[in-house]
Amino acid sequence: MAASHRAFVLRHTRLRPVPGLEDIRLYLADEVLPLWRAVEVEIRDPDPPLPYWAFAWAGGLAIARYVAEHPEAVSDRRDFDLASGSGLCAVAALRAGAAAASGADIDPYAAAAIELNAGANRCHVSVVRRDVLDEEPPDADVILAGDCWYAEPLAERMLPWLRRARDRGIDVLIGDPGRRYLPVDELVELASYEVRTTTELEDLALKRGVVYALRPAHEEPGSGPQASGAAAGSP
Repeated sequence: MAASHRAFVLRHTRLRPVPGLEDIRLYLADEVLPLWRAVEVEIRDPDPPLPYWAFAWAGGLAIARYVAEHPEAVSDRRDFDLASGSGLCAVAALRAGAAAASGADIDPYAAAAIELNAGANRCHVSVVRRDVLDEEPPDADVILAGDCWYAEPLAERMLPWLRRARDRGIDVLIGDPGRRYLPVDELVELASYEVRTTTELEDLALKRGVVYALRPAHEEPGSGPQASGAAAGSP
């Protein structure tokens, strides 16, 4: 990782237990707005990306809880943490017995945070520093997608990519508190948790984080016989 990114993360966060997952520790910030301003100054950009990597969000917390309770979902499997942020989901998967874990994020500070957080939890997470949604799904057994549905442009790219992964036999676990662009009709709820987020940007300190799987392709909305007939021109 770039030394300057690592130093920045260490300077603006503190290593502490994750609420509800006290056996996992992350480098977390106290407040988002001062950190966001610090990023703006550091990179000299008046519109920098939000520092998602410095907080534990509801969807990621739910996935981490789920894999701790259901280690069979990730154990001895290769796990890929999409839009990884802090790397929480990847770290949780490794602690639940994953054979290997990768975290993908385009933010260089997130890449630094993922490596620091993996080290703090005595594990190794491979970091993918590019936009993987422009590529085919990875060579993995499980994709963990926490908190990916907060913006429409991202959601529009996310769903087709995750469908392709599912159709290749990759299990997909999605964690989210019910944000606006979450495609609930495409999902099957697996579990829900009351989670305590670490950022004041969430409208409530306690959130209901839900873990979902993607519906099988033959169960997707509009995939039944009636829909097929309509596509063929039937009345």
